[in-house]
Amino acid sequence: MSKTTEHKEGKASVKVVYFTSKTLADGSHPFLVRITKDRKRKYIATGLSLHPNYWNEKKQEVRRSYPDLAREKLIEDLRDWEKKYATAAGQLAEADEVHDVRAVASKAIEKRKATRRIKLLAYIDELVAAMMETRKLGNASVYRDLRNQLAKYVQKEYDSQDLAFDRMTVAFCNDWERALRTSGVEEITLSQRFRTLRAVLNKAIANGVAKPEHYPFARNVAEHHKFNVGKFNVSTTKRAISREDIRRLEMIEPATERLRLAKDVFLFSFYCGGINFVDLGQLRWRNVVLDAEVSRLTYIRQKTGGRFTLRLLPPAAAILIAYRPFTYTGPDGYLFPVLTAAKHSTPVQIQDRLHKVLGQVNQDLKILGALAGIASPLTTYVARHSFATHLKREGIATAVISEAMGHKSEAVTAVYLDSFASTTVDSAFEHLL
Repeated sequence: MSKTTEHKEGKASVKVVYFTSKTLADGSHPFLVRITKDRKRKYIATGLSLHPNYWNEKKQEVRRSYPDLAREKLIEDLRDWEKKYATAAGQLAEADEVHDVRAVASKAIEKRKATRRIKLLAYIDELVAAMMETRKLGNASVYRDLRNQLAKYVQKEYDSQDLAFDRMTVAFCNDWERALRTSGVEEITLSQRFRTLRAVLNKAIANGVAKPEHYPFARNVAEHHKFNVGKFNVSTTKRAISREDIRRLEMIEPATERLRLAKDVFLFSFYCGGINFVDLGQLRWRNVVLDAEVSRLTYIRQKTGGRFTLRLLPPAAAILIAYRPFTYTGPDGYLFPVLTAAKHSTPVQIQDRLHKVLGQVNQDLKILGALAGIASPLTTYVARHSFATHLKREGIATAVISEAMGHKSEAVTAVYLDSFASTTVDSAFEHLL
């Protein structure tokens, strides 16, 4: 049956009242939120109260004789209580659905539950736990690092174990930036720290545990008074080394097994498309085909999920042949002596081991670089960058090598390499020799 008259659902009225009908043990009266709709009322306890000596009945306000700081805090708290329920009443009325005073109360309670008083570091712990559960170990590591750095700063500057979200102000960001710069933190690390903090606050607001009005980061050019993450210089210093430097490194005879591993990791990465250490360390013998004519490496990029298949140049194949007697235990055995299946079985154990060995390799590469007379400090990243830069200097099409490789978009690198015939990519790799 159709409606003959158009109905518009009314909005409940909300007001905080000083409830003199009830007297608490200390002689004070409580403040209640009063919701009125359709001649029905519902009262919600706020947990706030005031002695009648400090209440002006005529003006319906807290007397100025009440201590200033306490008066301001009480008035602010009462205003917040009224706002929560008034907002709920407005949302229900705007939805134009039939509702009563109980619905208004329920709506506000839902909002209050959502904006629970969880603090910043505790919330980051929740995010890290969720990432670990879904095996997003890389992200979990970045967020955990942010949490640890923030915890040190908060303890030192605020003598506290945690901070409420409303303390995450523009001033806080500026002060933390100064502290980080004083300790020698580089621009790219500053950018990552603040981008991660921004992501945390975005998630907190989206999940209702932080209020958007306290958001300290600039979202557009008009918000120039807020903290701008884009101000950091994240351009990477060009650190590729020359082909002559590669030759000098190849001539070095390492004195220890650790140094040999560092040398082999660098050269294997250079000759295999700048493969990232996280992927290199997890390569298994099933990922390679060693053949007298054409040897190949096939693997899935952990970060992007992109599939790589490439020809193993003789120097790279020679490295694997040298390791085979020591690491081959079957197709599932690891190529390099970085991980051990018996010791590193869980994702966390694998991640921790890769992180530890990467630190050792980069430390040892600096020793090797000095022995080879290479001016630039060597790292696994240098091998990756040198691969792309060398091919570019040889005139190989940018689309084939993808200048974005290892820089701003590794996913694009994977897409480009996958889009060309294997013979095209194989031909390009020959310029490394």
